[in-house]
Amino acid sequence: MKTDKHGYFKMHHITPIRIPKKEAAKALGLSVDGLNKLMQKDPSFPKFCKMGTSKQAHVYFDYAELVQWHKQTMCLAV
Repeated sequence: MKTDKHGYFKMHHITPIRIPKKEAAKALGLSVDGLNKLMQKDPSFPKFCKMGTSKQAHVYFDYAELVQWHKQTMCLAV
């Protein structure tokens, strides 16, 4: 493995498995409110998962599902 100038191993870019709601909105070019509206309007939009049982638990999306959904919707728009 190659190392950087400090002797640390160089890390390759790692694709995230899940991303927080705020980052999902940003990745899609939406505000969080816009993402909430999209989730209500589009039944094909990927479902989120909550990390915990409380009402305030953080919400995450599966990154691969978001990418797949985006590719499908882009094909329909053409």
